[in-house]
Amino acid sequence: MTDQDSRPRLCQVVLDCLDARALAEFYRALLGLVYRPGDEPPEAGADDERGRDWLVLRTPGGASQLAFQQVDELPEATWPQDGVPQQLHLDLTVPSVEDLRAQHDRVLSLGGRLLLDRMDDEEEPLRVYADLAGHPFCVFVSRRGASEPL
Repeated sequence: MTDQDSRPRLCQVVLDCLDARALAEFYRALLGLVYRPGDEPPEAGADDERGRDWLVLRTPGGASQLAFQQVDELPEATWPQDGVPQQLHLDLTVPSVEDLRAQHDRVLSLGGRLLLDRMDDEEEPLRVYADLAGHPFCVFVSRRGASEPL
């Protein structure tokens, strides 16, 4: 017998990638996350066995957020063009257009690529990027309070 309290809960979002360490580093730097203990990069010159398989990033408080699973093949999404759909993307929010402009420079400096620019959208300014593995993600202005649900 189950009830409302026994429902599954979302643990983390897992992204397939050709280089788990590189993609984990991209999102670690972009979002200010930290590695799960044991998943940190090895010392220079040491073998990165975990980085060739599975890595987890958490909030500084310890909540799981993103995991990275290395695969041998990964067709890059071609969205917004036809071909290979995005299948999944991450939505990231900032409180103002000024913050959106600042994050644009950060994303590009970390190796992200701009796919779609809707900065001039009056209701919801946004930009869509591709991460190092080609996964699309959005950064948009949310005028809602931080504690309000989207």
